[in-house]
Amino acid sequence: MSTPKKLLNYINGSWQKASASTYADVVNPATAEILAKVPLSQASDVDQAVRAASQAFDGWRRTPVEDRIQPLFRLKALLDKYADELARLITTENGKTYKESMGEMKRAIENVEVACGMPVLMQGSLNEDIARGIDEFMIRQPVGVVAIISPFNFPSMIPFWFLPHAVATGNPVVLKPSERTPMTMNRIMDIIEEAGFPKGVVNLVNGGADAVNALLDHPQVRAISFVGSTKVARHVYSRGTAMGKRVQAQGGAKNSTIIMPDADLEMTSKIVLDSAFGNAGQRCLANAMLILVGDELKKNFVPMLAEKVQSIKIGFGLDEGVQMGPVITPESKARIEGLIATGVNEGAKLLVDGRGALVDEYSRGNFLRPTILDQVAPGGTIFKTEIFGPVLGLMYAESLDEAISIVNSSNYGNMSCLFTSSGASARQFRYEVQAGNVGINIGVAAPMAYFPFSGWKDSFFGTLHAQAKHSMEFYTQTKVVVERWPKEWSRQF
Repeated sequence: MSTPKKLLNYINGSWQKASASTYADVVNPATAEILAKVPLSQASDVDQAVRAASQAFDGWRRTPVEDRIQPLFRLKALLDKYADELARLITTENGKTYKESMGEMKRAIENVEVACGMPVLMQGSLNEDIARGIDEFMIRQPVGVVAIISPFNFPSMIPFWFLPHAVATGNPVVLKPSERTPMTMNRIMDIIEEAGFPKGVVNLVNGGADAVNALLDHPQVRAISFVGSTKVARHVYSRGTAMGKRVQAQGGAKNSTIIMPDADLEMTSKIVLDSAFGNAGQRCLANAMLILVGDELKKNFVPMLAEKVQSIKIGFGLDEGVQMGPVITPESKARIEGLIATGVNEGAKLLVDGRGALVDEYSRGNFLRPTILDQVAPGGTIFKTEIFGPVLGLMYAESLDEAISIVNSSNYGNMSCLFTSSGASARQFRYEVQAGNVGINIGVAAPMAYFPFSGWKDSFFGTLHAQAKHSMEFYTQTKVVVERWPKEWSRQF
């Protein structure tokens, strides 16, 4: 077996060895093969990248926006060209299926497409004669160096929630990918270089918590974009804002979906299971709780779910026919299995038990089968905890009002969905539910790139979200100019 490659940082237009003496293994979660070694970069590496970005800022902000988006046009074409290669890399280091990885790449590319419209998106406004002979107008200018801290579960898509918008608005970037899945963005940096961005405009520093804290503390970093757990999001937001930075920090989730008796049950069952178990449940828009309204669903819908879920094929995501891959690490698998046991101890019934899963060809993989816990207690561990694994909980309500009340009792507010054939129920739900992303007869209410990725309560810390106009506003600061040019002054020259 060949020695795993040691990954490099990308700073000021070139690949550079990190000063770190400590490296972490990048592991294929299906096979346990060590794919690469990722450096846990220290503050000195972060400082080098931030200084390179800071030095690039003046020239990049003075570049006309029409010229700033030209590398993005080229990048879009290159990402299309390399999409298959990148999807296979995502599956190899993350574990999701190839189909899911291709879907992730499409969402990443969408954000590049939207950012190419920045000449229109960041236009200012003007009023003539706000007083006699006086005009007032507002312009938008870039904020400075932007740091992006991304998670393991979407190694290409989530960095692209931020990166294209940041550079299109005139800000240089320092990206820290997850140390669990760093290879995708390391490869994409080659593609970014091929697209022709100037030196220092896009930089990458590998690392863990020390690199994150160094970015949060660095005085030349002006804005932080983060996605991860609520615990870390709260830390990033608190520490970053304490240093005077703009911060958008997407946290965790515990998404609930309400099923009404008038829903199309066959369609609904397929959609909610895909939502719950896609990417092995490791996504912030996973459908984690089903709230079934009325006694009939317990009789006819629950057995349908149990039957369908047992036919889901697990395995390595590049193999033909595989519908669900492994979770990211052995520690994640053990944690999830422990939470299933906790749920049973708290009174939930194991409708389908996914623990102890083995895949013959991949005996060392971190596999769980889909699990369904019935009769989950309101306020219990399973209801409150983001499991981030292939576990679906079932709860029951007598009315839509009661079901919405259960959803709104959660500390999280990332997404909630409703399945119904009633327009009145749909309107009540979207009006009353406390979640930033809402789906009606949709299993994953993931906003397209031209809408912001919203999140409420403990699922988001900040004001402006990722994507679309929110990104443009986050990465720019407004300047209001009040201007008067009296004719008599002009006559003096």
